[in-house]
Amino acid sequence: MKTTILKLSSALFLFLSMAKQLHAQDIVGTWEGKLYIQGTETPLLFSIKSEDNTYTSTMDSPSQGATGIPMDETTFIDNTITIKFNQGGIKYTGKLKENIITGTFYQGGMKLPLSLSKTVKTLPGNIALPTSNEELAKLSNWKISNYKYNVDDYFAKPKASSFSFSANGTYLSYREKDENAKNHVYVKNLETNEVKRVIEEKEELIRGFGWANDNRLIYIMDKGGNENYHLFAVNIDGTNQKELTPFNGVKVNIIEILKEDKNHMIISMNKNNRQIFEPYKINIDTGNLEQLYKNEDLANPINSYVFDKDGKLRGFTKMRDGVNIDLYYTIDDKNYNLKKKLSWKDNFNIAAFNYTSKNPHEAYVVSNLDSDKNQIYLYDLKKDKIVEKLFSNKNYDVSGVSLSRKRNYELDYFSFQGEKKEIVPVSKYYKKLHKKITSKFPDYNYSIADVTDDESKYLIFLQSDKLYGIYYSYDSAKEKFELLYNLMPNLLESDMAEMRPITFKSRDGKTIHGYITLPKAALNGNRVPVIINPHGGPQGIRDSWGFNPEAQLFASRGYATLQINFRISGGYGKAFLESGFKQIGRKAMDDVEDGLQYVIDKGWVDKNKTAIYGGSHGGYAVLRGLTKTPDLYACGVDYVGVSNLFSFMKTIPPYWKPYLKIIKEIWYDEDVPEEKVIMEEVSPVYQIDKIKKPLFVVQGANDPRVNIDESDQIVEALRAKGYDVPYMVKYDEGHGFTKEKNRIELYKAMMGFYAKHLN
Repeated sequence: MKTTILKLSSALFLFLSMAKQLHAQDIVGTWEGKLYIQGTETPLLFSIKSEDNTYTSTMDSPSQGATGIPMDETTFIDNTITIKFNQGGIKYTGKLKENIITGTFYQGGMKLPLSLSKTVKTLPGNIALPTSNEELAKLSNWKISNYKYNVDDYFAKPKASSFSFSANGTYLSYREKDENAKNHVYVKNLETNEVKRVIEEKEELIRGFGWANDNRLIYIMDKGGNENYHLFAVNIDGTNQKELTPFNGVKVNIIEILKEDKNHMIISMNKNNRQIFEPYKINIDTGNLEQLYKNEDLANPINSYVFDKDGKLRGFTKMRDGVNIDLYYTIDDKNYNLKKKLSWKDNFNIAAFNYTSKNPHEAYVVSNLDSDKNQIYLYDLKKDKIVEKLFSNKNYDVSGVSLSRKRNYELDYFSFQGEKKEIVPVSKYYKKLHKKITSKFPDYNYSIADVTDDESKYLIFLQSDKLYGIYYSYDSAKEKFELLYNLMPNLLESDMAEMRPITFKSRDGKTIHGYITLPKAALNGNRVPVIINPHGGPQGIRDSWGFNPEAQLFASRGYATLQINFRISGGYGKAFLESGFKQIGRKAMDDVEDGLQYVIDKGWVDKNKTAIYGGSHGGYAVLRGLTKTPDLYACGVDYVGVSNLFSFMKTIPPYWKPYLKIIKEIWYDEDVPEEKVIMEEVSPVYQIDKIKKPLFVVQGANDPRVNIDESDQIVEALRAKGYDVPYMVKYDEGHGFTKEKNRIELYKAMMGFYAKHLN
């Protein structure tokens, strides 16, 4: 009898164990559901695993481009699943019944029903296309040589960075990297030297942070590089950490840190409509929101807001017909009246109000309405007239205006980018400070990284073409400089390459500027291989003089780097910018080719050893270069580049859609028959047969600007023709790689690719 009972008990135990195992298997897998928030559908996926009766899970938010976010806690008890993500303030709990989980999703005070059903998890793009890690490792190790500096020396993030003072000067905040390459935020009490970690970086990167007031920091994060930034805040002792904008699929822009209202700031969000942004005053302690203005005209939306130091909305610009801009301004703080009708090509930017004037409507304005180059004016916004022209440069757009809050908003200096950064002191105080800095550090660009409210302490940031960057503190009472931190002390200036400004004439007579970084062999009279590096954008962007880790890495391997500010680049005036409209992939590429010929004629580079590499528009330029002039380049590296202009314009982020007409004026419009023909001509995916040289393609899977399909198309089309195209995809990145591990892997593979095809 005892034996029988024992056998029955064993069978029962086995049955119960099997039942428990079956239930565990039922919950394991990927579950998909949809949240409905204010009429907006937001898909969510939870992937649940079980090992030794311990559950783990990750969450995906496809609309935000976020994949594989590790959850902090996953439990499955009595057919009830509970999942928590502490950093995002997220909790989900639901009951499993007949392959459906019915439950509730909690976040930021919201309580929403969410039912989940089993699905098969998919990753962005064609997952069969990316090259295996093993094959990419082989590429990285191609003909490894011994160099003084390795890839990590250039692309590992500094041990500490991003220093800034609290407004009262009591504290110093900064980032510090741990052994896992996570960059946490610390606060140091400058009076007691006590240091505390206040923000811990986990799976998602801290994209930026700063002081909201003397006792509280703000920071922003997105999901996997999707650029839908959320705003967070934390006390300087690490307490009261809060996500202030817990809205799925919503992007936050910071408009104003309110020095006069230390508990609030002004932000904008596309919370009510993903295509347009509206302004809010947000409480940095509680997250309470006050919407300051409604942006309801989707056909003619507001695209920028102008606030003063007190947080008053003084004006805004509104789009008209997709290509024009109207400036509205208020005299009475209630009614906003049309002041100016502008083309989107015009610039009339209110940089700051002139608080020293008795006229409250007087402002510093950067404008090109009366000139080719941007100039700086004092402007009466009420009377709509120039008070005084303050500053201009005949060769370059001017842009920067700096005021002193301590000295009643006295005008300190103007700045602009010429061949190098230029600072033009105005006030007596700043002329003295500028002279002290430039006398002490004559061979460097400097910037004021931070200053306390009482101007007793300054953070001076120094950089050059050979110096990654050094912070100095400056005590204004003692007139004393003190070294604070050298970001990359391992990179000796004496070992770095020179970046030279260059100027040449294009084939149609236009003056073009750029830079070449030359390795020592070129300075000794030898022709060296060259990597042409067209910039992104392309409109309004330009390359500038300073430390470029890519160019320095290339120089250390014996390659020159050529950067051309081709027509459509910014900083050289309206006519130069507009001369590149409808010329992307055509005359803009001619300028790149003419720049190459210029440095060949100078005797610096070997015309038979030329590579082309770039990101975003620069990636497009790589593909276009390999199809436009297929014999010119030995190889190319396309980094998040456009391959098909038609599909590119159909996959832009929703908040770009109001600007689609402008994008078509800059690029091309497929609704215009002759331009559609040009689009086919300059879209590399339609010119595959012309590609002769090796190509390496790199893509972030969550890229909101250049969809992964752009890279998939070119890789798939070339492989169909028998080409071996290495393809690196990172599923936790967006428009460019920002995680240290991924960046280092990219540049190691890139250097292997050049060693294979350029030497």
